[in-house]
Amino acid sequence: MHYASIKKYDVANGEGIRVSLFVSGCPHHCKNCFNKEAWDENYGKIFTEKEEKEILECLKEDYIAGLSLLGGEPMWPKNQEGLLPLLRKVKKNCPNKTIWCYTGYLFDQEIMDEMYLLNETTRELLSYIDVIVDGRFIEKLLDKSLFFRGSSNQRIIDVKKSLKNKKVVEIKMKGEGVKIHAK
Repeated sequence: MHYASIKKYDVANGEGIRVSLFVSGCPHHCKNCFNKEAWDENYGKIFTEKEEKEILECLKEDYIAGLSLLGGEPMWPKNQEGLLPLLRKVKKNCPNKTIWCYTGYLFDQEIMDEMYLLNETTRELLSYIDVIVDGRFIEKLLDKSLFFRGSSNQRIIDVKKSLKNKKVVEIKMKGEGVKIHAK
């Protein structure tokens, strides 16, 4: 698996201060994607044990809330295989840290109905993920008042509750949608 970048102090991609891993490779190719260069699965560097250790070391800090996975496309099957060993270690070594995953795939249709049913890797990966932000970025639905996502079709999903209830359980963000007008 290749990765585009690692951000050690990210406040834009999930609650709190997070470590964010931007993987390479994405089949969606959303118009005006903010990370277009990461569409290529060979973009960036190869993700090795060195980067894994670096992420785990950063996550030890008390002020770090967790890990965010972005892309590219973390739920792309090639990237799932590359991410699984990392997520196993994160949950083992930092069980109180949350894992957020941003995906263009729809949770209830593409992930749960296709990937989850047919792929053991997907099932295990989801057992470690706390929150999924799903749906492709759609420029005409851009909404800058939303927290942690770019377009209004995207949902913030509680993965554990959704798996337990066998339906999507969205997380509503307090204060979201409030427009601030500068004078």
